[in-house]
Amino acid sequence: MPKAQTLTTPAVSGKLLATAAGFTGLMLLLAYLVAFDQGALSQSGMYLHELMHDGRHLLGVPCH
Repeated sequence: MPKAQTLTTPAVSGKLLATAAGFTGLMLLLAYLVAFDQGALSQSGMYLHELMHDGRHLLGVPCH
């Protein structure tokens, strides 16, 4: 009679964890820029400011 196999979960590798943390940080920064920045950090030109402004309207965030 064969032995029963046990299911084990693999440990999360450090590289995967670092990638997930970096992606999460990038998404949080992007959410801040679109939702709460109101142009304070996007002073590099009107194009970026308007892009973020349109993003706020798209997401339903009140901006004015």
